[in-house]
Amino acid sequence: MRVYNFSAGPAMMPIEVLETAQAELTDWRGSGMSVMEVSHRGKDFIACAASAEQGIRRLLGVPDDYRVLFLQGGASGQFAAIPMNLTKPGDTAAYLNTGQWSTKAIKSAKTQLLNVDVLADEAETKYTAIPAAGSYVVPSDAAYLHYTPNETINGVEFDYVPETGDVPLVADFSSTIMSRPIDVSQYGLIYAGAQKNLGPAGLAVVIVREDLIGNARSTTPDIWDYTAMANADSMLNTPPTFAVYLLGLVLDWIDASGGLTAMAARNQAKASSLYAAIDSSEFYANPVAVNARSWMNVPFTLADSSLDAEFLAQAQQRGLTNLAGHRAVGGMRASIYNAMPQAGVDALIDFMTDFANQRG
Repeated sequence: MRVYNFSAGPAMMPIEVLETAQAELTDWRGSGMSVMEVSHRGKDFIACAASAEQGIRRLLGVPDDYRVLFLQGGASGQFAAIPMNLTKPGDTAAYLNTGQWSTKAIKSAKTQLLNVDVLADEAETKYTAIPAAGSYVVPSDAAYLHYTPNETINGVEFDYVPETGDVPLVADFSSTIMSRPIDVSQYGLIYAGAQKNLGPAGLAVVIVREDLIGNARSTTPDIWDYTAMANADSMLNTPPTFAVYLLGLVLDWIDASGGLTAMAARNQAKASSLYAAIDSSEFYANPVAVNARSWMNVPFTLADSSLDAEFLAQAQQRGLTNLAGHRAVGGMRASIYNAMPQAGVDALIDFMTDFANQRG
């Protein structure tokens, strides 16, 4: 039985994608082999990777002067790769800290011999808010400003794009990419781990403006050197071929589902219905400032935390899985990425109502 998987990642994938992969698993494109078995240097896989890149460009409207890279090491690898490619020792790099992923990016940057300037830190709010637009000043000499549009763990999301002037804006879009249209031209660099809205774990997508590459430090590993990987079409080493293949299928599914405008409408409706259920109940609460609530990751607490284990056990019995909050935060968290249907959210709301009536 398929369950409704509310995991923050690796996350639920579209059933249509899984069924296509299942049908092609032992004989991809008439090769008599799985896509996992064909050479990444062969014309069929090269065409597969090129198609996935074109899918990203088409859906996001990526301008021609940006490179799209398929890299390994996940988004966490990019915490180090970004300063390796965009700075030299002694440069200033600016950061906004809105949660654990921002914190990790900052920690990694500090190992790169940089002047790391944290312009805003929401630690005092326990990362339940975002810094107000205009409440911080971006240094004009900064190599870039880094922020995390959506913090998966705390369920915090920016409701604006930071203004940076001539300073390149760098964004970790891991948990929100492909959930709605974005203007790529506002960013110098976008990166995202695949395991939430793009496919399985093992792949990171980097979209970087061409004028920002070509100056990697001499100590940068080739597999994280944006120029080296761009020149090799992201195949300097063997890429995660199955992940690239599934990425292409996910992008095709988004296209067939109406594109990013349709995804945005679906995602906003799902989030609105879940927040409405939480807000209308005295049994559940969401700790995040209303203007900073995530569409993708919805944390909530029970009025009596001693009931958490029972809530999770009963949810599991109803086919609602992976609702436990992150260990650093506790409580519950429902991650409702693109592949989660409204029916799954409705099933969660119905269960929450029943549980509150039983125990409230």
